[in-house]
Amino acid sequence: MTPVHRFRPWVRAAVLGLGLLTSGCSHTSGSTAAAARPTDERSRARAFLEENQPRKALMLLTDLHARSPDDLDVARTLTEAQVKAGRTDAWIEELQGRIRAGERAVDQYMLGLALFSRARDAGAPAVAAFERAIALSPDSAEYHYRLGVARLESEQYAAAVEPLRRAATLAPERPSWRLPLAKALHRTGDLAGAVEALGVVVRGRPTPADVATARALMEQVNDPFGGIPKAAEAKLEEGLRYLNDLDAPQHAILAFEEVLHDYPDLAVLHSLLGLAYQRLDDAGRAVDEFKQAIDRAPRDGKNHLYLGELYASRQRPDAARTAFEKAVELHPLLDTAWFRLGDIHLERRDLPAAREAFTVAVALAPDSIPARGKLALVYQLEGDYPAAERELRYVVEKDPENVEFSLRLGLLFTEQSMKSTKPQVRKTAAEEAERWLSKVLEAQPENAVASRALQSLKGQ
Repeated sequence: MTPVHRFRPWVRAAVLGLGLLTSGCSHTSGSTAAAARPTDERSRARAFLEENQPRKALMLLTDLHARSPDDLDVARTLTEAQVKAGRTDAWIEELQGRIRAGERAVDQYMLGLALFSRARDAGAPAVAAFERAIALSPDSAEYHYRLGVARLESEQYAAAVEPLRRAATLAPERPSWRLPLAKALHRTGDLAGAVEALGVVVRGRPTPADVATARALMEQVNDPFGGIPKAAEAKLEEGLRYLNDLDAPQHAILAFEEVLHDYPDLAVLHSLLGLAYQRLDDAGRAVDEFKQAIDRAPRDGKNHLYLGELYASRQRPDAARTAFEKAVELHPLLDTAWFRLGDIHLERRDLPAAREAFTVAVALAPDSIPARGKLALVYQLEGDYPAAERELRYVVEKDPENVEFSLRLGLLFTEQSMKSTKPQVRKTAAEEAERWLSKVLEAQPENAVASRALQSLKGQ
């Protein structure tokens, strides 16, 4: 991974995709859902919505809601179906009638969702409905969350913080709910709080969509190029071209120092100088520049990452670990820092810490073969063979010709067969091991490791 991306005019991410009607769950695509129709009513209704058949979904959801009126997932999905079926106005009128007859929190909740779907009512009317739902049911995390998101989308950032924080407290098992909280905290100037919230998200097995949103937010919280004066852009671009494209660090240093002469407090210039000196194998100057960058931008985690990489290359694992830990504390989206931390913990045989670090690294970079491989190794060392198998299979399913991971699957099943005390488990694992090892030997007949493993299986 290139430590510093090529400088370009910084484009801010668009507003977060935090629509009130969606549940945040991933669902099967329409064509797949049609091919394998789920059997339970809730899943069938969701499949109809995914296939853009809201009226069919309504038939199921109306009945489900009548039977389970306090089920908020059903209530939310029912409102989504009403909106998609073009019945928003009629649904709002029906809900208002219900409320007049006998006010219930769930009806105010659905009213808030429906009002939010109409541009003219997405502000105060929707907020008022959610506030009323909370007054009737103050311990419902969902109501606080929806109120916070409604205020956030209405640019009431300070007012959004408290309900979003309350929702996160009431539902700690929903780490993705910290995303809108992070945005609200960032918009109110609490950068440390925003980063802390993003740290919870990345540790909570985020979806790819969650990671994309978190990255966009982190770029807003911490843009190292944000303070570059217009007059310095051309020379900085020249230096980056020398460093990244032409591999000419001496010329890059001259360009960066020319900018630094006029703007001595620009932290990113010290970062770039450190990277250039590191390229020249001048570790002393590189460390000095990285430390100056940290002094000028103490909340930029990337500088700690660069310092950690330098310490690691100089066989200083304790100093590297401290730097990487600070890097992920300040910038939890740095997958390289998480990977390096995992390696250090693995070397120290701290398997729980290594597992956490590699799990985050995989969540941030799902197609990273090294991260998947290291996570599989940790699981194997912990004796969690199904989890190790899952990580290895992810790679070979995407790359069937990956001999290394095919071999690792063969060795994993061999180990499982050797260690298990259950005859059926031993037999099944041995058959899988033989299959994978044979595949490796077909591709590499001289592979001694696969040959020895296969012989040990036959000698059991």
